[in-house]
Amino acid sequence: MSNNQVELSLQDLKQGSDKALQQVYEDNREKFINFARRYNLDQEDVIDVYQDAYIAFYNNVMSGKIEQFTSSISTYLFSIGKYLIFDKMKKNNKKVSGQFDLSLVKDNDNLVETLEVDEPSLTHEQQLLRQHFAGLGKQCQELLSLFYYRGFTIKDILEYGNYNSENVIKSTKSRCLKTLKQRINSNPL
Repeated sequence: MSNNQVELSLQDLKQGSDKALQQVYEDNREKFINFARRYNLDQEDVIDVYQDAYIAFYNNVMSGKIEQFTSSISTYLFSIGKYLIFDKMKKNNKKVSGQFDLSLVKDNDNLVETLEVDEPSLTHEQQLLRQHFAGLGKQCQELLSLFYYRGFTIKDILEYGNYNSENVIKSTKSRCLKTLKQRINSNPL
């Protein structure tokens, strides 16, 4: 998303445009729900978290706390949502990865405003991954995308796809990932 589109959307949002607010909500809802699946929260909790994140986003826009976005609106909304997910997991006594320090986020909430996740260009490794991923078969691409990108569990993939059992999914995923790694290692450009 270009800065021009972000600024225009921000201005529409600040003016209380129902259409712009609805578009932000609808454009990000399913993406956020798929993203949040990796944290093993109940579907109802995920929806609650998304709505809380959207309300926080709305309040930040309307109060003038946000003057401009340094990333996309989606990235900003997801950043709020991720913090709320970790907070909910902490309240529910679920494990949060040891690599993430919740106190760091609480003490530096203003970092969310300046978080820039979207990189303008791909790293060498990302270019390799994109090139070799495109060379995989359709089934491997779909399976790896569902598992790693969309955050589906093996059970979700079983319900979603045309597989006979969880073991078939696990072995297929392992084979696809091994093939991808071999192709990247044998042809690093």
